[in-house]
Amino acid sequence: MFTRSLLRRAALGIFGLALIAALVYVPPSASADPQPAPSLPPYQSLTPVRLLGYIRRVYRLRRPPPPYETYTLVRAQNSNYSVGPDQPPVPDYANSYTRKYWVRNLDRAALMRQVDRGDTDGQLMFDRPALNQPRDPGPATADLFEPAHPQPLNVIPTPEPTNGPYKTIGSVVVVGESDYNVPKVTVEGDTLHLILTPRRDPERNVLREIWVDKHTFVLRKVIAHDRLFVQGDDVYPVIFTYTLGYLDGYVVITHLDGIVLPIVRKDRSGTIGEKTYTGDGQKVTYDYQDITFPGSLPSWYFDPRTYAQHQDDAPE
Repeated sequence: MFTRSLLRRAALGIFGLALIAALVYVPPSASADPQPAPSLPPYQSLTPVRLLGYIRRVYRLRRPPPPYETYTLVRAQNSNYSVGPDQPPVPDYANSYTRKYWVRNLDRAALMRQVDRGDTDGQLMFDRPALNQPRDPGPATADLFEPAHPQPLNVIPTPEPTNGPYKTIGSVVVVGESDYNVPKVTVEGDTLHLILTPRRDPERNVLREIWVDKHTFVLRKVIAHDRLFVQGDDVYPVIFTYTLGYLDGYVVITHLDGIVLPIVRKDRSGTIGEKTYTGDGQKVTYDYQDITFPGSLPSWYFDPRTYAQHQDDAPE
């Protein structure tokens, strides 16, 4: 998810910009949703686990994402104190910010610049935005079905395969599901709501609920487990609610709502206790704005050793 910095920078005004941007921002909308998979069976004919397999298959039909993408990330959160018992929390200025990203999806390398008072004048920074990591979540086209695992900044992820998690044998399509059980499926108008429980390792298999179109099996909304990495403290569980959009036929994240949950532990005597996070950012939001898929980006964007040579031609 992210790391709560202990070094607070002078950032007055950033939260205000983020709030204004969030209020006026309209999430991207594609000309049309991704095309449904051919010959989809009606959902009534499928077991819940097989239904999830088809949903994953439809999602994979438009993976991997385009080679390059750009977007603006607006993060907003409050501090852990207020001016009075009946007053709302004070904005956390130091950890609310706006950043611009230029991403190469092959290895998820990214150039990042912070926006200050409407101008992209922050220093050139190298990043690999990722979910469930101690840095900003992303990119906008992040693989929502990818299992969570440690991804340090210097680790180059394996390129995403171009084929889906299914095999075609003659005219038979095998749709497998080994990560989740599906104890409940509810029809909500034109949407199917699936409750998911990991079959193993809930820290790896992070999906908890998904909503999909009941005819096309296209994802509409996701609730997933994530993490808050606090310097000098524990790693706290976080629940993120993803709002999804569609751009050029690709599923993109447009908004995240995060809530930090308590750590639940069992001591040596078997007593279960909770440790609650009391710092800043107990609730956090991210907005993904101005998402584009350019045909190309300069190679130096993804080589931090050359940033000093490109101060004059840095993107804004």
